[in-house]
Amino acid sequence: LVEKPEKKKIIGSKWVFKLKEGIPGVEKPRYKARLVAKGFSQVEGIDYTEVFAPVVKHVSIRIMLSLVANYDLDLEQLDVKTAFLYGTLDEEIYMAQPEGFVEEGKEDQVCLLLKSLYGLKQSPRQWNRRFDTFMKEQGFDRSAYDPCVYIKGSDLAHIVYLLIYVDDMLIASKHSKEIKRVKDSLKKEFEMKDLGAASRILGMDI
Repeated sequence: LVEKPEKKKIIGSKWVFKLKEGIPGVEKPRYKARLVAKGFSQVEGIDYTEVFAPVVKHVSIRIMLSLVANYDLDLEQLDVKTAFLYGTLDEEIYMAQPEGFVEEGKEDQVCLLLKSLYGLKQSPRQWNRRFDTFMKEQGFDRSAYDPCVYIKGSDLAHIVYLLIYVDDMLIASKHSKEIKRVKDSLKKEFEMKDLGAASRILGMDI
C-alpha cells in the first residue's frame, strides 16, 4: 500500500467466482475465487507496451501425441497454479484496494503492483517471459517452429519434450525418471498441480 500518486491512473479490480470443471478420475469440480484487475482501463504506452504472448499450436500437440503413440513415450500433464502471478511488471501500475480487503485507517491508499495480476494486458507476456527464462536455465531449447515447445536431449532414450499452453503443460519422454526430474525442478520454482498421466488437454480427451 502506498499514498495515492497525483496524475496517475488508478485501475480497479473485481472478484470473479467460478465453479471449475474437474478432470474425471483425477480432480473433482471445485469452487474458485480470483481477484482480477480491470485491465480494460489501461492506456497503451503508459500502463503497458508489448502484450503478445504465444500459445502452443494445435498441430504441435498432435505431433506430440503421434510421437507418444509411435515411440511408446510416457506422457504426463501439469498445471501451474496462478501462473500469471509469477510475472514481474516492468511498468508502474497502481490499483485500488480490492473489495473486502480495504485496510482500516488506510482507505485513501492504493496498491502498487509488483507482480502481474490476471486481467492486466501484459500479464500473459510477463508470465511467458518468466517461464522461458526458467526453461533455458534448465538446459531446454525452445523450438524455432513453435515458441511453446521445449526440447532437451538429443537421442530418443533421453529426450524430453515439454509443451505449454498458458498454464497447462504436457511432458513426454521415453523414461518416467526423466519426466520426474523435470517435474521436480518445476515444482521447486512454481506451485504446480501434478495431474499424472495426461487425459485431457484443451478439450481433447487423450
